[in-house]
Amino acid sequence: MEALSILFGAVFTAAVAYALGALLVRGDAPAPVEFVTGSAILSAVVFALAALRLAYPAAFLLAGGAALGLYLRSGRWPRPDRGDRLPAWLRWTLGAGFAAYFVLYLANAMAPEASPDGAAYHLGLVSRYFRVHGFERITTNLYASLSQGMEMLFWFAFAFGRHSAAAMVHFAFLLALAWSMVSYGRRTGFAAAGACAALLVFASPAVGIDGISAYNDVALAAVAFALFYLLQVWAETPRPRLLVAIGLVAGFAYAIKYTGGLAVPYALGFVAWHARRRRWWREAGVVALAAAAMIVPWMAKNWIWVDNPVAPFWNSVFPNPYVMVSFEKEYRQYLELYDLKSRWQIPMQVTTRGLLSGLLGPVFLLAPVALLSLRRREGRQLLLAALVFGGMYFGNIGTRFLIPPLPFVALAMMLAMTTTLAVTGVPALAFAVVALHAVLSWPSVVPRYCDPGAWRLARIPWKQALRLVPAEAYLEERCTHYGVDRLIERVTAPGSTIFTFTPIPEAYTSRRILVAYQSAENKVSGALLWTPLVPEFAPTWRLRFPFPRQPLLALRVVQTASGSRDLWNIHEFRIWDGASELARAARWRIAAHPYPWGIQQAFDNSLLTFWLCGEWIRPGQFVAVDFGAPENADAVVLETAPNQWGVKLKLEGRDPEGRWKLLSPAPQAGDAPRPLGLRRAAAEELKRRGIDYILMFDSDLGAGEIARTADAWGLRLAGEYRQAKLYKIL
Repeated sequence: MEALSILFGAVFTAAVAYALGALLVRGDAPAPVEFVTGSAILSAVVFALAALRLAYPAAFLLAGGAALGLYLRSGRWPRPDRGDRLPAWLRWTLGAGFAAYFVLYLANAMAPEASPDGAAYHLGLVSRYFRVHGFERITTNLYASLSQGMEMLFWFAFAFGRHSAAAMVHFAFLLALAWSMVSYGRRTGFAAAGACAALLVFASPAVGIDGISAYNDVALAAVAFALFYLLQVWAETPRPRLLVAIGLVAGFAYAIKYTGGLAVPYALGFVAWHARRRRWWREAGVVALAAAAMIVPWMAKNWIWVDNPVAPFWNSVFPNPYVMVSFEKEYRQYLELYDLKSRWQIPMQVTTRGLLSGLLGPVFLLAPVALLSLRRREGRQLLLAALVFGGMYFGNIGTRFLIPPLPFVALAMMLAMTTTLAVTGVPALAFAVVALHAVLSWPSVVPRYCDPGAWRLARIPWKQALRLVPAEAYLEERCTHYGVDRLIERVTAPGSTIFTFTPIPEAYTSRRILVAYQSAENKVSGALLWTPLVPEFAPTWRLRFPFPRQPLLALRVVQTASGSRDLWNIHEFRIWDGASELARAARWRIAAHPYPWGIQQAFDNSLLTFWLCGEWIRPGQFVAVDFGAPENADAVVLETAPNQWGVKLKLEGRDPEGRWKLLSPAPQAGDAPRPLGLRRAAAEELKRRGIDYILMFDSDLGAGEIARTADAWGLRLAGEYRQAKLYKIL
């Protein structure tokens, strides 16, 4: 029964998407392009239901049934592809290759979903939305702010077939992509190039494992190619409904992944250029409005909930308390190079070695051959599209981010091999390259040349796909930390919140998981936990600014250094008049720039809590206190941690006439004993923040000490699984 529910969820979702697309496109494009177009519409429908908290399985059945009913009444059945045909020998040999990989992919797509990101957040968020029948405000997981157009389709299938049904929907996009490429080749008179290129993409190890997982990269590639196809059709037969489809698909590219946002200017530019001799702005306007219908809801959701329409990026432009600018910069810099020493390593890694999230296959080292297709108009259009959809690749050099431009590159390669490099009209070279690629990409062959840690498929898990054996053993083997999920579900109460430094597959737990790096709030919680563990995080640094006693309206400490990745932090900001500390009054107003959030933590008389500046140190950062009336003072003391060696500070004051002046050019630095009771205070503070459990892995910083001193923290070991220990905060 479980296998049937998986198939129903996936097939029903794909059928509804196709029906919606067919009603709009009306046969002007092939069935796979109609499917992609309808997927955009279905994604928008699910978004609307989620926004209204009406995302129940019954609502999905009703909406899907209505779409299928309208389609059946329309009588618009799929039309067979027309155009150039393949020679029989090539049709059968390539068909055998497609069939072999189809069997491999179908079994893996139906098997329990075990992909890293799919189980962690793609379906982790879907399962969370599913439980509450709609969206909920999530500020502690930066992935919840990404556009989730594909997740809406996953949700539709998840409602009936759970995790594997969602993965099967992504597999449907892989099939649609290959079919679209074959159709394009036939339409343009290059059937051999289209079919060879389709198998080149279809058999790629990275495309295969991504396409059978609850990811979105293959879906974005299918959407990009569908947009390309629709634009070609519209250029030949300009119809208003095609402009609507073009806009929806272009906007859907953004809704799937931010990097797909380049689809919108690409579509607008194409339409404006081809309509330049008529009222082009009207046609471009239709595209823009349709694209906006797909894009604006996601931006509005972010603007309302996290103060940033393009969260979790551009936080310096849209300041907010949820994602720190320092984290964004560090994250971006890592994605630009990963662990490579040079970008010259990228070609071998993405094609052969596979340490950048998979490998495309060694044959793609021949990609420069695609430049020979520039002789033809089709080649120029394909390479332009490849540039557009690969234009943001160097922002994240993972192999997956090469999947969207891959179909265009593959087609250009095969176009060159079947025309410029062809011998007597027989596509022998193209066929030989594709045959070699199909062999080199088979799961039993790939380990012979790739790195052992490369992300790839391993076998055909038919028993697991049909659920002839329990899913638990497969997930234990393939899904990292799945056993931790089972532990959490077993020993914690519903509604519990667990803090961890290491991500776990949230799709398989109903508890609320807070991962340290996924938000500013979580980062602070992690630093609180480290305060008793790491000497550099303990508040043992004393920075004293003495100055002549005088009345002042305000004080501010200004940071003047730059060129360091240190984060300025203050545990306590104290103001003295002789031997007496000024009592903090209700009229005081405190401020911090550029990160005002949490500054009250530096004025709460607790040495555990602290204010953390959200940006790496740079000149002009400050913390200020406005007294509201003149106060006599002669010193400021900052109690803080020594984990900020690059910080340089000065103290300024505002006199009763309102003039700012320098009071102290630099502090006198000293050390203080480590405060007692930090461990228990840290646990109590985390409890106050709503955290019920701490999940520590043996590889986490301080895991050993917590295990040895759990009683001193006020923690009780609730359970353990392999290298993971779950502690309850008492």
